[in-house]
Amino acid sequence: MRKKLLSIFLLFLFPLSVFAYSNQVIVGGETIGIEVHSQGVYVVGFYEVNQQSIGEKAGFRIGDQILEINHIPVDSIASFNSILSSEEDYQFTILRGKKQITINLPVILEDSFYKTGLYVKDHVYGIGTLSYIDPETKVFGSLGHEILESNSKQKFQILDGDIYKAEVSSILKSTRGSTGEKNAKIAADEDIGSIYLNEEVGVFGIYEDSLSNEEKMDVALPSEIHKGNASLRTVLHSNEVMDYRISIVRLDESSPSKNIFFEITDPILLEKSGGIVQGMSGSPILQDNKIIGVVNYVVVDQPNKGYGVFITKMLEEGDKILS
Repeated sequence: MRKKLLSIFLLFLFPLSVFAYSNQVIVGGETIGIEVHSQGVYVVGFYEVNQQSIGEKAGFRIGDQILEINHIPVDSIASFNSILSSEEDYQFTILRGKKQITINLPVILEDSFYKTGLYVKDHVYGIGTLSYIDPETKVFGSLGHEILESNSKQKFQILDGDIYKAEVSSILKSTRGSTGEKNAKIAADEDIGSIYLNEEVGVFGIYEDSLSNEEKMDVALPSEIHKGNASLRTVLHSNEVMDYRISIVRLDESSPSKNIFFEITDPILLEKSGGIVQGMSGSPILQDNKIIGVVNYVVVDQPNKGYGVFITKMLEEGDKILS
């Protein structure tokens, strides 16, 4: 109800066709922990029961989302296990792609456990970079791309999630053909925001920590962005947010998310990270004292080069939280 009232309030203040999103935001760059919980549980693998792969034989596939068992909703691994209380045939309601189907599976008692032959997952946990916060609505965006389920490479359908404070402890450098990564200590007891959307251009939610004394920056329209000098804002050590030089090589307004092609020119960034590493997704891209985009992909064979999505695309998507 609070979100609906806020949305109505904003509509009365601003003509929606003119102010589709804020023209000033708080620019991020901080490394954050990210945790999202799935709608149902995901099938991520199979194991044998009585020397048979009973789950695979029943018709399950990696990437299936189990939504119900015997018409009882499944929202976590704990609820999945609690429903399986006897050795019998169970009816599983699953989502495969966009199609909902049912599969019957005989659950077997083995070693005092009721076994399905299915490895399942109910959350994803990792790190990324905070991209922006809208100072008026506290909507935030991060990553610049969607979270995928790692086994099936499908979009992870989320129920909810959180972001946490984090400090970078070390960097595994990228090399040609191998993407490096940030290693970070995540403060799991210091959540600073709630995630509500996982979309092609990023994850979005409401920032819940203090915004005191945070500087605002203008948002650039795609038409204002040009080739040449720009900067990338990220963390390489602890929680020190720094700007590093890049050069924009090409712009593509027609792409859904790979709008800015750039090359890292900063010798410090290249020396410390070898280029773009995992955990840099979401790092803001700045030009002419404006935020223009967000880092989202690396060129694996040339890790000194990468892509970014226009910030306006992220702002448009993030504002859907308020509708």
